[in-house]
Amino acid sequence: MESRIDLTHGSGGRAMARLIEEIFLTAFDNDMLRQRNDQACFEVPPGRLAMTTDGYVISPVFFPGGDIGCLAVNGTINDIAMSGAKPLYLSAGFIIEEGFPIDDLRRIVHSMAGSASAAGVAIVTGDTKVVEKGKGDGIFVTTTGIGVVPEGVCISGDLAQAGDKILVSGTIGDHGTAVMVRRNNLSFGATFLSDTAPLHDLVRRMLDASPRGLHCMRDPTRGGLATTLNEFAAQSHIGMLIMETEIPMKVEVKSACEFLGLDPLYVANEGKLIAICDPAAAPLILDAMRSHPLGKDAAIIGEVQEDPNHFVQMVTAFGGRRIVQWLTGEQLPRIC
Repeated sequence: MESRIDLTHGSGGRAMARLIEEIFLTAFDNDMLRQRNDQACFEVPPGRLAMTTDGYVISPVFFPGGDIGCLAVNGTINDIAMSGAKPLYLSAGFIIEEGFPIDDLRRIVHSMAGSASAAGVAIVTGDTKVVEKGKGDGIFVTTTGIGVVPEGVCISGDLAQAGDKILVSGTIGDHGTAVMVRRNNLSFGATFLSDTAPLHDLVRRMLDASPRGLHCMRDPTRGGLATTLNEFAAQSHIGMLIMETEIPMKVEVKSACEFLGLDPLYVANEGKLIAICDPAAAPLILDAMRSHPLGKDAAIIGEVQEDPNHFVQMVTAFGGRRIVQWLTGEQLPRIC
């Protein structure tokens, strides 16, 4: 096979068939994909269907702790899981720029295959397009996911109530900081790794602890913790009060954000979740989170309040209060 992608790999002819056979089918191999239809047909367990789609344009495509491939799989799995659903199947679409190295494509595809296999999810259909050199930026990936919400589970961003507790599953800002440090070739004498990971198993453990106690969940990706809390406040027509001293954060992430002029509350995460739950269920859910490797640093960081203005407020480390606004502008472009 050639060493780089050219336009014939997107033409629909022999070169494209060979690319699909040698790169995608080899890595994603399963019964449904092997049929080579334009769609995948599958049985669905009882329950409500959950579906999501997301595009990934991260730069650079390889970063400390991951790459665009595992990010595209984990990110879509997490969006499905935040409804309490069990993720079942993924589709994957690739837009590849002419000249992109075949070895890099193979590395990305194998990363996707490994992440999907580890999560127990199959990539069952997809698409590939090639654009002229200069008309793209290496590679973009779009994934769509389908899952099933079990009977009795109802989790939505508009269900937060006054008195509910706000939990976060671990340290914030890890992914965005790792990408920005690599993008700018910075060295702080510390190791920065993306936190990209599938969260559905952590969610299952939380649901086992209290299936009806969970009201809202979301993974705080673009816009970070601050923007996600503002989304919840707007959806549920409530306010929130969080405690700065309770928010888990790595010292090196805090230092790097200060150097880069970033507020870590707005820095993207790819392996963390925010949960809002009934106060009586909060201790059970917190214990369940801490019993899982992806939730070992989980913490209760605040509570939901009545507030006609729907403000998110934070008690600072110095004892004062400030309003945590929505993200304005683009703090970290091409972060996922």
